Amino acid sequence: MDNFYILHDSQNTYYRNPFGAVKIDTEISIVIETQGCQEAFIELIYFDGQRQNINMEMFHKEGQYNTCFFKTKFTAKTTGILSYYFILKRGSQSLYYGNNNEGLGGIGQIYYENPRFYQITVYEDSSVPNWYKEGIIYQIFVDRFFNGNDNGVVSNPKKNSFIYGNWYDEPMYIRDNSGKILRWDFFGGNLKGIVKKLSYIKSLGVTTVYLNPIFESPSSHKYDTSNYKNIDPMFGDDNIFKELCGEAKKLGIRLILDGVFSHTGSDSIYFNKQGNYETIGAYQSRQSVYYQWYRFKNYPDDYESWWGFDNMPNVDELNLSYMDYIVNKDDSVIVKWMKLGASGWRLDVADELPDDFIKAIKKRIRETKEDGVLIGEVWEDASNKVSYGQKREYLYGKELDSVMGYPFRDNIISFFNRDIGSQWLIKRFMSLYENYPKENFYASMNILGTHDTERIYTVFNNRYNNDSIATSMVKLAAAFQMTFPGVPVIYYGDEAGLKGGRDPDNRRAYPWGRENKEILSWYKRLASIRSNSLVLKRGELKFFHTNDDVICFERTYKNSCILVAINRNIDRTIKVEFGEIRGHFKSLLSNYKADTHYSANGSISIELKPMEVKLLVKLF
Repeated sequence: MDNFYILHDSQNTYYRNPFGAVKIDTEISIVIETQGCQEAFIELIYFDGQRQNINMEMFHKEGQYNTCFFKTKFTAKTTGILSYYFILKRGSQSLYYGNNNEGLGGIGQIYYENPRFYQITVYEDSSVPNWYKEGIIYQIFVDRFFNGNDNGVVSNPKKNSFIYGNWYDEPMYIRDNSGKILRWDFFGGNLKGIVKKLSYIKSLGVTTVYLNPIFESPSSHKYDTSNYKNIDPMFGDDNIFKELCGEAKKLGIRLILDGVFSHTGSDSIYFNKQGNYETIGAYQSRQSVYYQWYRFKNYPDDYESWWGFDNMPNVDELNLSYMDYIVNKDDSVIVKWMKLGASGWRLDVADELPDDFIKAIKKRIRETKEDGVLIGEVWEDASNKVSYGQKREYLYGKELDSVMGYPFRDNIISFFNRDIGSQWLIKRFMSLYENYPKENFYASMNILGTHDTERIYTVFNNRYNNDSIATSMVKLAAAFQMTFPGVPVIYYGDEAGLKGGRDPDNRRAYPWGRENKEILSWYKRLASIRSNSLVLKRGELKFFHTNDDVICFERTYKNSCILVAINRNIDRTIKVEFGEIRGHFKSLLSNYKADTHYSANGSISIELKPMEVKLLVKLF
């Protein structure tokens, strides 16, 4: 067989226009270039599974009879994922061209059977409030942040609980022989403590505080809710919550709450398995007003629970009584806390929640506060997520404004731990950029760590076994995070170099007075740069391919331009050249006048020392 090629690049607007996700009713132009093929068809697969086969029109390249391209146009008429691949006739042979093996979009590959599909995300127009997507988030696990009581005493300690004798102790679980937790452990952080530390939080450039669950619950993590309408008495009460929202607002800071709505606690006013509440719970009687909320298999001890944990019985989210209680009524959980000052919600385990339930919450949030936001805990690419056999509708305009960026974290760690080079890093990020509606991409929570992951410092220290290198890698990762599209998220203590392995070690108390000053001052500096830069909040993104140890990208907005170049190599200085860029550039991270760069021939040259980042702003 003589040489031939087939080429389609979903991330190049010559081959697919417009780029990336599209609003419903947008016309999409598709081109595939081939050598030696006589016919081409595009097969469209709609969100509901229906298929459409379109014969593409053939054009020859001027002067090249054997090279031609096939074109077609169609309009996206329904929301959801629109998938496609190509069927090409070459003589008597049928070939297929589809997405690459990794499913990352861009340049695809030839298949002889079962091609992998390309993806176009089709969504309804929906905007995310600027206060959220142009801000910086600080995530707080309340018990571990700060005790605001003047005498330092722990408020309202729980029966049979374990309270640490020293704020700097390492957390641990006290378990029985079967692994069940016997006593919950507490350090004594509370909402008063957050009020007292608001000026510190503001010094990090923070505009949004996301609180892990604060409602009444027997545990320290509070994902086993006892009463959605009460603040846990160890943390405070409605008045202190209202005060926190009010004081935060004075500093331009909003609050987002964690909504754990796929399950309650078994020790709750709703289920009341332990009999600790005066209400008649679903466990106690089929006549309970809460009985219909739960899914019993064999009453009362055999019931559906979250991942098999019997202290977290699952609920039927679409049960009308439950919907009224959480969402619909004027005194519903969603409405109550937003009226007291919250500006939005993060949905725990969004994969476990029905789409109709998420849509109802989003609608209620926007009815209660026009600029309220809804975030979902999704661990993968949220545009094409399938959970429990269902295609999810998170980013199609009626559900989530933002998702937790676990793919962002995975990509960053893979790169700085040398598991992948910059070429693969670019491919992974371009896939998300292509798949997410732009509003959602720019609103995505760019996390380096959360209460469910190892601390970022510990991740790097485990890889390099060197405190100095780990510190440098945290700084590089933070520099990437603060300059990339999306919302940077600081998990309390990461900015202070807090260490910690897996749960519960990743929930250590904030190291007041023992911070890593180098990392802390770096975070403050980066946050200041981002906070004062519209180009870093709104700018377009363009990557440059340079050296596998170096990640380079450009952010442009109107007449502003910032170049970011990061060298992950721990012992080698690397010189990179990239363009097409003209003009003078000045370093944002250096005070030296000599640290300017000029591109005379259209390309710019940058020398990066080991583990160095350069942020260069264009001078006009």
